[in-house]
Amino acid sequence: MFETKGFFPTPQTIEVPIERLPLALEGLSILHLSDLHINKKTTIEKMEQLINSSNQLSPDIIVITGDIIDTKPKHIKEKLKLLKGLKANTFYISGNHDLFYGLDELVSILEETHITFIDNQLVNLQYHGHSYSIAGLGDRFSKFFGRKRDIEKITQQIREKNPLIFLAHQPKDYTIALQCGAILFLAGHTHGGQIFPFHYLVKLVQPFLAGLHFKKGMSIYISRGLGSWGVDFRFLAPSEISLLKLKGS
Repeated sequence: MFETKGFFPTPQTIEVPIERLPLALEGLSILHLSDLHINKKTTIEKMEQLINSSNQLSPDIIVITGDIIDTKPKHIKEKLKLLKGLKANTFYISGNHDLFYGLDELVSILEETHITFIDNQLVNLQYHGHSYSIAGLGDRFSKFFGRKRDIEKITQQIREKNPLIFLAHQPKDYTIALQCGAILFLAGHTHGGQIFPFHYLVKLVQPFLAGLHFKKGMSIYISRGLGSWGVDFRFLAPSEISLLKLKGS
């Protein structure tokens, strides 16, 4: 079956084993969104569907690992403002499309929502009285847009006792997450290949295509994303919205 116009799929819940997960963080749920690619053709109905379904999942936090937009933000301002309807604390980082179409304007619009931009930042959070941290790294294309990927700034903020969840747009940044001692790395960018057999081309430039992986004691989840790029078409790479539930391994 050909999978087309797959902006919004049926949500899935995935248990993610974490090697060094404190007992107090057992059951922490993270709604992982990526590659929304919101553009002029994205309907208000699709945006409302995303928001309603996200809220029904009742995640503890929501993370968006880049590429929110696929056009200049001024063209989709009202659609972006609808993201204010997300009820859980939401954090996002830049993707290459965000940089290309206008990250500053995107950040300015989303400042009117409760969504928090965390490129080169670390945020400390609480779950059942236990502290953990989320770090966000700017996209690898940042240098072409006059922006710095400040890894040193992130590492200076890390508290050694806090379990760390690391966000980046591209899977290949998992090596930086490892250097920072993260227990979980989340990324997108690949679209899972989007149209088979392009899966094989993606694998030439990225270490992971999609799904759950493990490296040196760190858990990794790569989202196939919600939107599509280039053409509104997917084949053997369905779009996804995933609620990740952490569990000790």
